[in-house]
Amino acid sequence: MSMDLGLPALERAAPQLMRAEPILTMAGISRRYGDVTALRNVDVTVYPGEVMGIVGESGSGKSTLLRMMNLEDTPDSGDYRLRLPRRDDGNLFDLARYERRMLCARHIGIVYQNPHLGLLMRHSSSGNVAERLLVAGERSFEVLRGKAREALEASEFPLTRMDARPIELSGGMQQRVQLAKAIALEPALLLLDEPTTGLDVSVQALVLDTLKRLQRDRRITMVLVSHDLGVIRTMADRVMVMRHGEVVEEGLADQVFQDPQHAYTQQLVHAKL
Repeated sequence: MSMDLGLPALERAAPQLMRAEPILTMAGISRRYGDVTALRNVDVTVYPGEVMGIVGESGSGKSTLLRMMNLEDTPDSGDYRLRLPRRDDGNLFDLARYERRMLCARHIGIVYQNPHLGLLMRHSSSGNVAERLLVAGERSFEVLRGKAREALEASEFPLTRMDARPIELSGGMQQRVQLAKAIALEPALLLLDEPTTGLDVSVQALVLDTLKRLQRDRRITMVLVSHDLGVIRTMADRVMVMRHGEVVEEGLADQVFQDPQHAYTQQLVHAKL
């Protein structure tokens, strides 16, 4: 059940959305794995410069949906489009494997909950960032080194450790390396899959502060998946609530948290309180 916020309320809360066309549109996304329905007829719309939060308990389908956005998986049915400069690729799920890889390398960044999924743990931190640039076609060592340094600095990673291997770093520092790698090419879309899970509370706060600064300064469009309502409430402009592979509620973040309409959302919010 989606919330009807009414046009005047939406205009007051997010006027920039009313003037923009969506940068990301997904329609009718469905996916089954054997007898398990992971996603059922899910629609998503994300606008330029906003943070869309996706929340739900384990098994709700939120991480599966994020993998679809990163073109790591293909649904049984559905359409996925990104509005990119000088590109009209139609349904991105129709792209060949190499075309998907290149599109993601240039236009979509991702930070995984588990840094081992996003990093080469025994390569240097700067080398990890440079690896993304190499995939996108950069070959100059000087440029690779310079852009890696800039991205690490933007993610507030200590440059004195840019040649340290991620395996030697703390969890919070590993996430910063992932973030630097994700933003190195100034992607149109940044995907965040439980980026603070498993981190100490103080480290979580530092990572979230970095994300907020990047979003404010660079207006990066973000999709943030988390089971932690506190993280979503801190970061998101709008929220989708998922349960059993379906979207049960969607709306402006403050509205959803202050006046949840669906019984499941009410349960989540009250449990957090």
